[in-house]
Amino acid sequence: MIDLGVVPVMSPSRNSGMINAHSVTFAAGQDPLIHIPDHVSNCLQLAVLLEVSAYPKPGNVHRTADFAETRYEHFLASAVALSSHFRYAAQMGALVSQKRITANRVGIGKVIKDGVRDVKAWQRDKNTLLGSILLLSPMAVAAGLTIGGKEAFSADTFRTNLKSVVESTTPRDAVHVFDAINIAEPGGLGSAPRLDVKDARSRRKILVQGISLHEVFKISAPWDSVSAEWVSDFHVTFDIGCPYFKRLIDETGDINTTTVHTFLKILSEVPDTLVARKAGKRKAEWVSSEAKKVLDVGGLTTQNGRRLLLRLDGKLHDADHKLNPGTTADITSAVLAVAILEGFRP
Repeated sequence: MIDLGVVPVMSPSRNSGMINAHSVTFAAGQDPLIHIPDHVSNCLQLAVLLEVSAYPKPGNVHRTADFAETRYEHFLASAVALSSHFRYAAQMGALVSQKRITANRVGIGKVIKDGVRDVKAWQRDKNTLLGSILLLSPMAVAAGLTIGGKEAFSADTFRTNLKSVVESTTPRDAVHVFDAINIAEPGGLGSAPRLDVKDARSRRKILVQGISLHEVFKISAPWDSVSAEWVSDFHVTFDIGCPYFKRLIDETGDINTTTVHTFLKILSEVPDTLVARKAGKRKAEWVSSEAKKVLDVGGLTTQNGRRLLLRLDGKLHDADHKLNPGTTADITSAVLAVAILEGFRP
């Protein structure tokens, strides 16, 4: 491992666990000395673990609900499998900050493909975290770039660097991501009108015409929120999820309530595109309206809210995967990643 410096030493507040980004300083002589790649990897793994552990997150696997073939433990194993890939991606970002490589040489597509392959090898299900990997891998690079720049970690700087990372992707990255999708074999994928991930001709077209991964996601953005995040400056993550998360964790001090409510907040404002592809737009909009009803009566903070939330979780689980808001869960993990990178600790 290349020594890329020391991460900021931070002091969490007593109540919420949130850390004031302006208090972040680099202190090379202080203990513990944590290498940037290790620090970033730990942050992103924790985001994955907190997201899947939040309960009851309606329609998804969580610590008190499984699917027949996909269990909570599969997600825990997947988070472990991603450790080295997040670390490598952060190391590449730190090297970009030192101008030792350029952003288009990071190889984010291969990071994603290798991560998906290892996730599949570490548990028995085929696809547990594809969307999260697609969101968190460029975040790992951007985090390494941000911390490697020896700046106080702030969401604004991180977001700027994240935009630079995704816009620097290459056609080769796109081909690797197509491979990753085929390895994961996700349900409800659908097919793009111009580029079909299962068609070898699409790969040739990408390479011959020089279509970058960022450009591929522009094509799929209208029907996939993960792709839309890539091409919208991570709008839902930073403009909807993060402000809501920060406000609620300050109010409640409870990470489970905050994570579940952040999931519901995103779902209530952005109909889940996985649900839309599996069950149709109207059904996705119905799920969003139900999430809003739960929040409107207090969610986990009131008896009536908990009752409605548990009932919604049961309804969505009874729909045999057609109504699981998996894309919303992926974006929730990205929100948690930003908060943890900024300094939140449970």
